[in-house]
Amino acid sequence: MKKHILAAALVSAAIWAQAQGDCSTAIPITAGSHTVAAVIGIPPALNCNGGNLASDAIWYAYTPTTTTGVTITSDLNENTGGDTRLSVFTGNCANLNCYAWDDDGGVIGNGYLSIVSFNALAGTTYYIAWDDRWTDAGFVFQLNEGPIIVQSIGFTSATNTTQGSVLAAVDMNDDQLDDIVTVQDDRIHLHYQQPGGGFIVNTILTTTVENTPSWSLCAGDLNGDGHNDLLYGGGQGVTMMLTNSDGTAFNEVSYPEYVFSQRSNMIDINNDGLLDAFVCHDVDPNVFYLNNGDGTLTYFQGGLGDNADGGNYGSIWIDYDNDRDMDLFIAKCRGGESLAAIDQMHRNNGDGTFTEIAASIGLANGFHQSWSSAWGDYDHDGDLDVVVGASSTSFGSHKVFRNDDGLFTDVTTGSGMEAHAGTSTEWTTHDFNNDGWLDILGGGAIYMGTGPLTFSWATNVGNQAVGDLNNDGYLDLLATNAVRYNNGGPNNWLRINPVGTVSNGNAIGTRIIVTTPLGQQIREIRSGDGFRYMSSLMAHFGLDQDTEIYEVRLLWPSGLTTILTDVEVNTTITVVESINTAVADVATDRLFSVYPNPATDRLFLGINAQEVVDHTVIDAMGRVVLQGRTINMGIDLSGLAPGMYTVRLNGDGGERTARFTKE
Repeated sequence: MKKHILAAALVSAAIWAQAQGDCSTAIPITAGSHTVAAVIGIPPALNCNGGNLASDAIWYAYTPTTTTGVTITSDLNENTGGDTRLSVFTGNCANLNCYAWDDDGGVIGNGYLSIVSFNALAGTTYYIAWDDRWTDAGFVFQLNEGPIIVQSIGFTSATNTTQGSVLAAVDMNDDQLDDIVTVQDDRIHLHYQQPGGGFIVNTILTTTVENTPSWSLCAGDLNGDGHNDLLYGGGQGVTMMLTNSDGTAFNEVSYPEYVFSQRSNMIDINNDGLLDAFVCHDVDPNVFYLNNGDGTLTYFQGGLGDNADGGNYGSIWIDYDNDRDMDLFIAKCRGGESLAAIDQMHRNNGDGTFTEIAASIGLANGFHQSWSSAWGDYDHDGDLDVVVGASSTSFGSHKVFRNDDGLFTDVTTGSGMEAHAGTSTEWTTHDFNNDGWLDILGGGAIYMGTGPLTFSWATNVGNQAVGDLNNDGYLDLLATNAVRYNNGGPNNWLRINPVGTVSNGNAIGTRIIVTTPLGQQIREIRSGDGFRYMSSLMAHFGLDQDTEIYEVRLLWPSGLTTILTDVEVNTTITVVESINTAVADVATDRLFSVYPNPATDRLFLGINAQEVVDHTVIDAMGRVVLQGRTINMGIDLSGLAPGMYTVRLNGDGGERTARFTKE
């Protein structure tokens, strides 16, 4: 019966209990046993378990000094016959967020006691509230620290006939659902995911192509028609399959140059708003294809990995130094002590040139043999770390590097990856259990992220493409003739589909930052990670038990920034790039040229010499920094700091935009 505490017990406990009366006076505790004399105090304003609120609660605050697994339990023999309810919050007392909770999870006595387990981050305060929804009788509870808790992950296989070579899990009809793409030498099979589940297969006949994707496949809109094209990386050369205007057919464009293709990517190399292509060359310097803006691309070789012996295997485009342009990391592989087996980082100089700097930042890790690498923010500190996976252990196994302001430290020892001997060509990172920690897919297995730069083996799987193939918010695996559907779990998620307007249409190269009570998470939109396969072009975030999203921030390749604050969990949202300013948004589909670009003190406009225009210059944060009127005498940039900008014109020719860099 509720409220049956003896008056004497109330008096004796009054002073002691007052210190624990609400969140702001919660008593700090560490691991160990703690006695609750009586549940007297202010209850939380929200009940994490659902149902009725309580009349009173007693509060504690726990702040671990190291990241640890935690179990809080009243399920103890001394509490037999008791009834407790527990909530754990993060945030601050003015803005609490449910993190873990339990009502009747115990097994001792009547089963009405409580127990929760979770991973606690070093330096984060967790507010523990025991309430009196069922009884205010005193009890004992324990807070136990232990190994990081690995949330379970499992998959259920379903047959899916996927004729052809290589695999892609990417949205091909712009409906925010990942589809399946497989290729044969004279046809492309598009398995369109249906909103209600399952797939409808559309087979498109093509010419008998010169190069099949025997080594790699990547996807993106190269010809700017709003439909994703495909790039085939073959053993003798490169073929691009470009869609027609309505996406119902593909036209073959095969390049005559010999390329022993390895990883291929689509990326805006020169940041002109047009999607380009890059292909690693096994035995010669790498090649790339710059977009001319008229549906054609021009072949180039050299400048992005020029070792005469090749050894270029796993290319991935990432922003390692947080300067908002995309850099190129190449995982290298060559037998023996060859210079072609030393990994490379090509830093983007922001002016269309690149400088190889791996040795100076700690990433030239000897004669390592790897075909790919997995880049992500594994410690939630705002920059990208990397797991360089081994394809052979002849020159050492997997490497884990922590990024500290653009310099890398080998933290393999203690990461958990040093214990895993599995090797493979595919290494990628995704959050498969939606707990907010990135996991590793590679070495024939999934290694779950268990905390900052720590991993634990979870399950054996093969090399596969990754996407949400049943639209349930959990990432699935695409294998030959089968889909391995993620069994899911209780955690929340968010999926973001960015659409570029000033930037390339796929928004490849966009960085997305999601902030929740769990902290900040980073994703980048990439075409071509791992080695062979093509995974989803949408950004997927696991949110653990967080139910509130503080902010979604998109940093577009154009230098523009979009900030969203009203976003719900467990949703897919499409975000279209626009100029985020206090003035009216521009018509971003009307572009024009500026020169020189990069500019120094003056920027000239590629418009009619007699046209009078009002100009507005916006910086990378979306702020208006210059305004004025000109008759194409140029815009004075002498007062601007170096960086990326967008200029908007408004005149007789209507509204137009262009991007430029100030040196």
